[in-house]
Parts: sequence; structure tokens; C-alpha cells
Amino acid sequence: MDTKYIRNFSIIAHIDHGKSTLADRMLELTGTISDRQKAEQLLDDMDLERERGITIKASAVTMDYVHDGRTYMLNLIDTPGHVDFHYEVSRALAACEGGLLVVDASQGVEAQTVANAYLAVESGVELLSVINKVDLPAAEPARVAEEIEHIIGLGANECYKISAKSGAGVAELLEAIVMFLPAPADRGAEPTAALIFDSHCDQYKGVICYVRVFAGELKVKQKVRFMRCGRTHIITELGKFKPEMAAVERLGAGEVGYVIANIRELADVTIGDTITDAAAPASKALPGYKAPMQMVFSDFYPGNNTDYSKLRAAFAKLALNDASFSFSPQNSPALGFGFRCGFLGLLHMDIIQERLERENDVEVVQTAPTVSYEVVTKKGEVKRIESPGELPDPSQIEELREPFVRLEIIAGVDSIGGIMKLAESRRCRLIKTDYLSTTRVMLEFKAPLAEIVYDFYDQLKGISRGYATMDYEFTGFEASDLVKINFLINSVAVDALSLIVHRNSAEARGRKLLVKLRRSIPRHQFEIPLQVAIGGKIIARETIKGFRKDVTQKLYGGDVTRKMKLLKKQKEGKRRMKSVGNVQIPQEAFMTILENSD
Repeated sequence: MDTKYIRNFSIIAHIDHGKSTLADRMLELTGTISDRQKAEQLLDDMDLERERGITIKASAVTMDYVHDGRTYMLNLIDTPGHVDFHYEVSRALAACEGGLLVVDASQGVEAQTVANAYLAVESGVELLSVINKVDLPAAEPARVAEEIEHIIGLGANECYKISAKSGAGVAELLEAIVMFLPAPADRGAEPTAALIFDSHCDQYKGVICYVRVFAGELKVKQKVRFMRCGRTHIITELGKFKPEMAAVERLGAGEVGYVIANIRELADVTIGDTITDAAAPASKALPGYKAPMQMVFSDFYPGNNTDYSKLRAAFAKLALNDASFSFSPQNSPALGFGFRCGFLGLLHMDIIQERLERENDVEVVQTAPTVSYEVVTKKGEVKRIESPGELPDPSQIEELREPFVRLEIIAGVDSIGGIMKLAESRRCRLIKTDYLSTTRVMLEFKAPLAEIVYDFYDQLKGISRGYATMDYEFTGFEASDLVKINFLINSVAVDALSLIVHRNSAEARGRKLLVKLRRSIPRHQFEIPLQVAIGGKIIARETIKGFRKDVTQKLYGGDVTRKMKLLKKQKEGKRRMKSVGNVQIPQEAFMTILENSD
């Protein structure tokens, strides 16, 4: 197809502003799906996406749209809205020339709207602003249009007002996509270059690559080279998502689709790689993606009925489908062999854990998440550490640095006091205040990531009665007065429970967590001492009492020495049991380390 009749675009927005519903209406209006196929959140095909009502993976679909007697090919890439899936959005935008910026008519511009709009502008994507949910009783499209112009810079009179639920205004929006969004450049005569923007593994067909062809063409039975790994493969199937996979003979310049080439090795495919013709290759690879910076780390160990090799295979499969997730082998004296995993945020970690258990049928024991730190040694070396267990001896540390972020919060004016108090308690420093309207304000803070990554968002929602939204962007590592807290269970230090915290809150935090640990570790046959240490100094202790059997039950009087003899014998047995007994630490014990709420 001639590239001037192709439009590649994304829908980008904050969570719950109607991206997936708008995609559903477009599929219906273009006749891509029949009445029989209609369903809510059609492109969100994972059970987790439907249950939570959020988009987790970017998904692609091709629609045929007739305008002025011409058939246009519209390639839509639906993207997630949550801050943890920011990387999915950046990958989708790299495959597009245009984008629809969707804003809720009652809620207005939110933190993720701003972040995604800036991301689109940096990627050189042309934006159309869309105000959705105009049929709601609380809708204020005029106010929202002014907010869009004030914050993002798209004209208030250029906004398209629609209701994705009822379909009002969506036909006009489809016309605008054809009229105003740019077509891809015509590079059909150049050597083949196609960008892999996503992939997943099929047990029958092998690895399926989602591609956008930038130059040349791809054909069935063509021998192609993956430029990053250098491997060659023969294409066995090409196709488009309509939204089911539909096979085609070729994919031309500007088109979006999938490639199957009988790839069985997961390591052969890297998201961001370039596919080129093996006989006449492109001179250089397409610019891929900047590697995502994982900010949250956690250890995963095999649980009941799961072995190490099964867990490794499950992780390899997930990493293929999610380029922002990483894993490496890890060994713990308390928990055995497992993996150290990196995530973009807590929701990302939560989703990965659920996908592990559902899609791969594995059980895991997960340790409390931590952020990464930088250590400057006395020798002047700078090391990046991803867990407190990797921290060198305090005598070798010159400086300890923690990650800081630029935190943006958009909330109602009446919530400012509570938000400022929360931010101050988490060591956040206010940089600027910007009033978006008489009722809404945007606050910008400089914040330590470790303080906001756990339950900060939940607390923020509580303070603002659910109206506040936040977005954060990593700015760099800075020196802080940090110490490592060690937890000793039965006199054995458990690295998986250790934490790095600010010195001012270390002692109070250690005491609180010790009380929670005592409640979450079950009683054993012997007494278990729990201790908190900072360096070599024990600062707190709690004791879990052992079960005690009444060994004097069968006595019915007589000399008291018989009773004392039995109690002494029991005491000796308990002492011996304590020296050889292992303490069973449940998953809840690791998760108590997370709870900052008190």
C-alpha cells in the first residue's frame, strides 16, 4: 500500500481516562470486529488487565478505514497509563508518527497525561488532543480544554470532544486522524529495516515479533538477519493484528504487523533490535530503545512444588515479553538458590509476581523490595548495589548515595496542607507550585525514591479523597546519611530482611519492624530471639516464646524433686533443639518490612 494512505498512531493518557474504550469504539466503527466479537477492553487480552481494569502491555491492531472513496490503513498501538509502564509507552511511540492525547472531561489533566505528552513531543510524535467522557454530568470540557492549552500547549479550540462509551464524536475523530496526523515516509526502495517493538512466546510457533517496517519490505520465505545478535532466520509467516492474527504475504514500508521465523531461542530476540534482509542488509541499525533503568529490586525464591529450573524458565519467558524486567541468579543462606529481579516500580513487581503464578504455575517466596544505591569506596570506586546484602564493610565506605526523583503531584487546592505534611515526613523538598485553575494545583518536589516507592501513593490517595495523581522521573544519585539495619533471627543474620534507611529514622523503624516480625513468625517448639542491629550494635530485642508441653501432667503428688527433674530434662531438650532447629520464615514476614504506614 502507498505510504500516504497509512497512519500509525498511539492512544496515550492517564489511567482510567478511556484509552481501551476508545480503541473498542474505533474497532467497531471501522468494521474491524463483528457484533459477535464485541467485548469490553477488547485489546486488553490478559486476565490481569481485565480484572484490574488497566492496560499492562501495549497492543497493536490494524483497521481499514474508508475516507473519500479511499481505503486507509490505520495502525493503532494502545498503551498503558500507569507510571510503572512508562517504558511500554516509549516503545509504542517509537513505532508511530502520531498520537491521541486523551483527557477525562471531569478529572482534567493528570500527572501521567503531562508525562506522556512530554514523552510524545520528545519522540517527535504529532499529537491530537481529545476530551473524553463529555456526556458525564460532571463534565467540564471548556475548563479541561483551557488546562490542556495551559499545561501542554495544544490549542483549546483544537480539542476533539467525544464520548468513547456511547461513540459520540468518534467518527469525526477517525476523520481527523486521516486528515491531520502525518503519514510515514516512503522508504520502500531502501534496504529492509524493521523495528521490533514487542514480542511474546507461543509454544507452537516459537517467538512472535511485533514489528514496524521503516524501510524496504518483509516477505514470506525471506532470509533475514537480526542485527544485534547477528543470527539469520527464514520468515515462515507474516501477518497483521485484526485484532486476531491474520496472515499476509508481505509487509511494506510504514506497516505494522508480526513476524514468525521459527525462532526457538529466546535470547535471539531483543526488543529494540532491527530486522534486515540477509542478502542486502541495511548499513546501520534503527535507533532502538534506551535501556530502562530498574528502580525497585526484590529476590524471588522457589516456593512449595516449584524447582529452580522451572522458575528460571518462567523468568526467561516473562523477560522476552517485558523488556523492562531483569533477573540474575542469587543465593541466600536462609532461602537457598533464587533470583534477584529488577522492576520499574511496585505495581510492575506485583504484576510480574501474579503473571508468574498464573501463566507459569509456579509458587514463589518474595523478599521485601529495595531500591538501588551507589557506594563510593575509600579507593574512589563507585559501585551500584541492588540489595543491602551487597553493601561492603562500613570501614570501606566513603559515601553512600541514594536515588532521587522529580515528583509531580496534581491535586485539589483543599488537599495542599495534607500533601505537604506527608511529603515532609518522607524527606521531600518542594521545588515549585503551579496553579492550573482556581481549584487544582501542580506541586513539584525533589524526593528520595526509597521514601515514595512503597505506600506513598496510597497515602496520597487517602489525603486527597482519591483525586490526587502523581508521576515521578529519576534525576540521579545523591549522598545521604544512610545506615544498614540487620535483623537477627535465632542469632543468625537474615540478609533477605536487611534494610538501608536514613540514620534519623533507623532506630525507630527497626523497633517497629521487630514487633511486626514477632507477630508474623509462628511459634516453634523452642524459644526464638529476634534482634535488630546497626553495625555491631544490638538496638532492640523481642522474643517468640516456644510451645511448652506439660511434662508433669502424669504426676499425681509425691516428692517435688520428681517434678523438678522432669522440668530440667525438658529445658535441656529445648536448649539442644534450639541449637539445631531451623526457623521457618513465612512470606508475610518479608512483606512486613514494607509497611511504612505507621
